[in-house]
Amino acid sequence: MKIVVLAGGLSPERNVSLSTGIMVTEALRQRGHGAALVDMFFGLENYTGPLEALFSAPVPEDAKRIQPQAPDLVEVKARRRDQGPSLFGPQVLELCALADVVFLALHGTCGEDGRVQAAFDLLGIPYTGAGSLSSAIAMDKDLTKQLVADVVATPGWKTAVCQEGNIEELTASARLPLVVKPVDSGSSIGVSIVHTKEDLREALRNSAALGGRTVLEEYVKGREVQVGILEGRALPSIEIIPQADFYDYENKYQPGAAVEVCPAEIPPETEQRLQAAALRVYEKLGLSVYARADFILDGAGDIWFLEINTLPGMTPTSLLPQEAAAVGIDYGTLCERIVQASLRARQAGR
Repeated sequence: MKIVVLAGGLSPERNVSLSTGIMVTEALRQRGHGAALVDMFFGLENYTGPLEALFSAPVPEDAKRIQPQAPDLVEVKARRRDQGPSLFGPQVLELCALADVVFLALHGTCGEDGRVQAAFDLLGIPYTGAGSLSSAIAMDKDLTKQLVADVVATPGWKTAVCQEGNIEELTASARLPLVVKPVDSGSSIGVSIVHTKEDLREALRNSAALGGRTVLEEYVKGREVQVGILEGRALPSIEIIPQADFYDYENKYQPGAAVEVCPAEIPPETEQRLQAAALRVYEKLGLSVYARADFILDGAGDIWFLEINTLPGMTPTSLLPQEAAAVGIDYGTLCERIVQASLRARQAGR
């Protein structure tokens, strides 16, 4: 098959996405596919050759290592020559139209929130992962929690629009400790665990800079456990043990910053409850193909659902490939199964 691997984009997670894209492109080529890696935002602005040649063109190595800091999107936008309003760079859609399927290696608000999926639905371009509506719902942490609160336990929360003018009001009314997180961001970008009013003010200012809509969630102390889902079946859970602080952006993507144990060292009965909870959320939101659900397992053994990712990372340190490997699914096979399952889902209208 001819497969476009769409990565980068204009999201705080673009660096993670580029790393995912390189890994996926190499894996698909090793399995005999023609795979073209393209940055969704910059497109082919410096390319003058035939589009078909991109399905076998060399891929860069420098994006495999993810930088410790999220990118400055203002600087990223300034680098694109056309400065147009479209999030699709030059010739991206033309290249995607040549493919049998587009592998979405995108993460965050530019790619995981349903907008790219909706555009491809209108253009009749098959893509990997969940459909446009379920992707949009799952990206919104507030809406997700509202919809799944009757099938899983989730920490109490309040959603607010953070602005400089209401930070003091939000701080005064808050019951600490809290987890502060943007309503529609991933990779723990903008996430803070706050124990003091001073820390809360700083977290709210950071949230305002990231767009304003913010989830203020009750902090539940416990073990961070995540469960991947592939083709409607739960994979073994994985526990994340950060070496410092919590599982933030840097701990997620820098080798050695966290210990990851898969399968998680928990009782079989707890494992079954975690997997069942992940599947309930997946089904409630109408997701398809693959996803990864995040939980806290507290000291009493209770399970608390936090959020679900519809395009989980596929970088060298990502969790879903580790979970798949625990049941004998290597990286290349995982990519192949995502492609095949996605084609079936699109044909079925999901």
